[in-house]
Amino acid sequence: MRPQPGGPASGAHELPDPARDPLALARELADARERTLALLAGLSDEQVARVPLLATVNPPLWELGHVGWFQEKWLLRREPPRASVLGSRADELFDSAEVGHATRWRLPLPARDEVLDYLARVLDLALARLARGDAGDAWFARLATFHEDMHGEAFVYTRQTLGWSAPVEDRAPAAGPLPGDVEVPGGTFELGARADGSFVFDNEKWSHPVELAPFRIARAPVTQGELAEFVEAGGYRRDELWTREGLRWRVEAGAATPAYWTRDARGWSRRHFDRSVPLEEHRPAVHVNAHEAEAFCRWKGRRLPTEAEWEAAACGTAEGGGLARAKRRFPWGDAPPTPAHAALDLSSAGCADVAAFPAGDGAFGCRQMLGNVWEWTASAFTPYPGFVADPYREYSEPWFGTHRVLRGGAYATRARLVRGTWRNFFTPDRRDVIAGFRTVARGPENR
Repeated sequence: MRPQPGGPASGAHELPDPARDPLALARELADARERTLALLAGLSDEQVARVPLLATVNPPLWELGHVGWFQEKWLLRREPPRASVLGSRADELFDSAEVGHATRWRLPLPARDEVLDYLARVLDLALARLARGDAGDAWFARLATFHEDMHGEAFVYTRQTLGWSAPVEDRAPAAGPLPGDVEVPGGTFELGARADGSFVFDNEKWSHPVELAPFRIARAPVTQGELAEFVEAGGYRRDELWTREGLRWRVEAGAATPAYWTRDARGWSRRHFDRSVPLEEHRPAVHVNAHEAEAFCRWKGRRLPTEAEWEAAACGTAEGGGLARAKRRFPWGDAPPTPAHAALDLSSAGCADVAAFPAGDGAFGCRQMLGNVWEWTASAFTPYPGFVADPYREYSEPWFGTHRVLRGGAYATRARLVRGTWRNFFTPDRRDVIAGFRTVARGPENR
């Protein structure tokens, strides 16, 4: 029997047999840690310990300790409550729910070597616990892995924000543009995750019907070349193109161009980590916030998709001339992503051209709906009907109503994280995220 929307299934925090293989869970935990350490390996102790106080970054040393603390909390200290291997300092230093963002710069953090030793000890204990094969640990092991994966992506954002070197080489393929729209039929669509036993976050629960009118959506995200046309047309000076909230942000931020863009006699360039590069005309516009995306849409006479439209275009299928209620886990089907499908897993330190990865197309012909660049939607981050918070209550609930939904994933997102129902969420002013957008035609007159 399928559970009621929002209600946890029986054993909601126990994964099915294939997903609770202790060896597979242990490999994921160890792999997440290897990626974390690699992202910080080339940074000096000064860089790791001391960064400017910014709303969009954490001190890397604090963030490093936090991922170890989180793993320890949910795998080693869950039942019954136990003390940390770091003693009482662990909660006082690294509990993100209790230690405010600005406070993290004033904490008496341990030295880098001590933090690394703490992470190593916690991981060893976690791997030993998983070796016992307790089915109740599987869900929490995946939670810890995915939490560390997300912080790994945040470390990439930090490197870009602070102008540090790229974590890997930029090997993204050139493939050119992909203009035009695709038609998505209307109908009843099942938005959200089905209770099939796989790990999903609480904000994806559960699948519920929504009615969608037919719409036309761009085959690809907006490119840097297209965004440059908006800038050249005075888009950052034309108040009528901006929402009230967007105009307030633009004035307060003093934004006159997209983030990291500069212009000289040779044309536009942008800062990509620690170097300046000419605009890549056919790569997605990136480090764009929701306000900038909406202003571009108004200039083009288009709009952002709702998250239901985005998910239908990405993973929906057609049936009898309309939108089928059945959908795929990924745009291309139910098989996990490979390098042929999408730019994920830091295979390159940059986005590919929008025409790359045709193997990842959805049923309606949209490309790169997963990977390459996160995509803003028009939807506020709100709970689905019958929402019930998972044990990690701080993941979703505190951010409902203040954040905006993004979909898809970026080149720095781990492949094991992505799926068609994944909901990312940030405040609409954020430009540090590897985010862009695609557009939808407005109304019948543009069909």
